[in-house]
Amino acid sequence: MESQIKTKAGVNTNFEIREVGQVESVRKFIVIVKGLPSCMNGQIVEFANGTLGLVMGFNEDRVQVLVLGDATAIRSGDEVYNKGKSLTLPVSDGFIGRIVNSLCQPQDNEGPIEAKEFYPVFTVAPGVMDRAPVKKTLETGTLILDAVIPIAKGQRQLIIGDRLTGKTTVGIDAILNQKGKGVICIYCSIGKPYSSFLKILETFKEKEAFSYTIVVSGIASLSVGEQYLAPYSACVLGEYFMNKGKDVLVIFDDLTKHAWVYRQLSLLLERAPGREAYPGDIFYIHSQLMERAGFLKPELGGGSMTFFPIVEILQGDVTGYISTNLISMTDGQLYFSTSLFNKGFKPAIDFGLSVSRIGNKAQWPAMKELSKSLRLDYLQYKELVQMTQLRTTGLSKEAELKLKRGEVMNQLIIQDKNKPVSLEEQVIYLYALNKGMLDDISINQVKDFKRDILSFILKHHPQFCASLRNTRELDDELKNQLQEGFKKYLNEIMK
Repeated sequence: MESQIKTKAGVNTNFEIREVGQVESVRKFIVIVKGLPSCMNGQIVEFANGTLGLVMGFNEDRVQVLVLGDATAIRSGDEVYNKGKSLTLPVSDGFIGRIVNSLCQPQDNEGPIEAKEFYPVFTVAPGVMDRAPVKKTLETGTLILDAVIPIAKGQRQLIIGDRLTGKTTVGIDAILNQKGKGVICIYCSIGKPYSSFLKILETFKEKEAFSYTIVVSGIASLSVGEQYLAPYSACVLGEYFMNKGKDVLVIFDDLTKHAWVYRQLSLLLERAPGREAYPGDIFYIHSQLMERAGFLKPELGGGSMTFFPIVEILQGDVTGYISTNLISMTDGQLYFSTSLFNKGFKPAIDFGLSVSRIGNKAQWPAMKELSKSLRLDYLQYKELVQMTQLRTTGLSKEAELKLKRGEVMNQLIIQDKNKPVSLEEQVIYLYALNKGMLDDISINQVKDFKRDILSFILKHHPQFCASLRNTRELDDELKNQLQEGFKKYLNEIMK
């Protein structure tokens, strides 16, 4: 607390009121401090060497402090200062395009970031009366999601699966697909290796995503305190833009490692371990974070914040403590299957185990109409493939047609990494599939169709995409344009 007094000479002099404690012991990154009788949970303290700490708990005469930085220089007997301030972080438009740590300090050597306001890190989520029903679709650029498992702005959609199954890729593709759509994206890395983090930064630079993206670094080489704070810092930056009426997408990559960090921290705080050695309040830690996503009502600006938390599991086991916790507090999950990934089906999202509970309310009417039977058709195709694996003859014409259409569907769904597909292009694919336009061409020709059809349609009907995006429905005129375009295209490739 800073105040000002006037001396006899009439000169104003600043002075600071602070409470002074003393380090009693250091337990790796947890410091036990005696003194500081006025401190509260969530307050910031400062050690004698300038390192900051966060108050995590206390009893009558001892305070437990999490070091937000390097704890190796802290020794028993060092002074600790409490200024009576809760942890707040700077926020402003200047953070867009920057890489920051969990204290919102720049990490990209591009100079300081001017702060317009300071937001508290730990705050109450918007209440029910402050929220509006979801009504806008979040365009992820992944056909499986936009067609079968649509995501709405303000939703919390869990991405879950084994390691190396493409979870991060779907999150990154969702960020890449927001280019030009007015959505502020925040990528939060928690506990990832530095090499993996660099690859993601290179992708953002290559695809020019930094013009609307903020990166929050909580990589594995940073202190445990910074890794613990990283998702909350990303959330604080998102809330600033949401409160200004903007749409925000936040990727937490990943909350499994965040739970590991909190488990280490809690054991050093001597909190009782429970299931899988996690403390009982791990549910609260993640639920109070997830609840901060939402779609605000128009009186509060109408902004939204969408969360994509990522969770890593072992050998497909979704019954773990952390995974079941997060499934219960999100609005749906995308389950990534190792077997699908190994078969070359990418993104390896399992239709049967994935769901979005509220996203279809915001889906484009055109997409809803074309994709209503897609999940069932695909699952029936997979069952038919299993039934006919040992049979090479004797299939009915109906079964042969279903297998052919299923192969086409499979090829349309498969996507290359970091190449999101626009909703307009997805509508074209699904319309051609539903009308049977692709039943008589080879799989290689289907690949050519995916590559060329959008530019071909726009060549003959330049206003098609603009008209579809404006109405979000396929009226008779747009359907006629598609039919005409398909016939011309198929005539050309059949020559």
